[in-house]
Amino acid sequence: MKNRKRLNQTKIISVTSGKGGVGKTNLVCNLAYCFASMGKKVMIMDADLSLGNVSVVLGLAPKYNISNVLYGDKQLKDIIISDKNGILVLPASSGIPELSNLTEMQKMTLMTRFGDLLSDIDMLLIDTGAGISSNVIYFNLAAGEIMVVITPEPTSITDAYALIKVMSTKHGQKNFSIILNMAKNEKEAKSIYKHLSIVADKFLKVSLSYAGFILYDDNISKSVIMQKTAMELYPESKSASCFKKLAYDIISKNENDYSDGNLQFFFNNLFKNERN
Repeated sequence: MKNRKRLNQTKIISVTSGKGGVGKTNLVCNLAYCFASMGKKVMIMDADLSLGNVSVVLGLAPKYNISNVLYGDKQLKDIIISDKNGILVLPASSGIPELSNLTEMQKMTLMTRFGDLLSDIDMLLIDTGAGISSNVIYFNLAAGEIMVVITPEPTSITDAYALIKVMSTKHGQKNFSIILNMAKNEKEAKSIYKHLSIVADKFLKVSLSYAGFILYDDNISKSVIMQKTAMELYPESKSASCFKKLAYDIISKNENDYSDGNLQFFFNNLFKNERN
């Protein structure tokens, strides 16, 4: 009974984007830092399986990665690493193009080995690749909440709409959270969200919720160069305040809002996606 309760408390959020270069991985790492600072046990799954960057952003050097699991050399528990802040990372490979589209057998391998691994995790953040590849769709559909990261650039907004369109028209997904990264101010963020929301509702019949925004901040690029989070290096910066608010808002959501965002939902969707 205790394990069942624990599984149902695991919150699983995919962080995704239609376009690369929108700061998605950096957002994930800073959110993870915030959650860890709030006393949550958090894990990042680097689901950009062939071009993973989470370890790089956090300054980690994993000895093994997801390719070792998919090729049968290691178990998932053997490849997990942790940074000094207690953030657990399931590292992806880099430069293995065949992992950009998992085979059915590889999906089954991941699916059947997740249970014990995540049983004591509070938050699982899935950092997907960008675009509309089968891997991106697969992991987004499995998560309880899909957070789409966009920037003010027109190409970012257009590609985000394309991702939402594919997932809604071909896979029946109707709920997405939108976060505006690199925003000039809150007014810009809400204006872009409102426009995208109107278009999505009109043409796709999709519900977009406003998750928040992260202000453009030179300290973020500085932190990336130093392979640490902005939250750790510049805790008083304007972007840090945004990360803190976003993390607080996610944690503060009523449990009913997360009724589908738990581990059992994750497994059910992995099985469902596998059958489809």
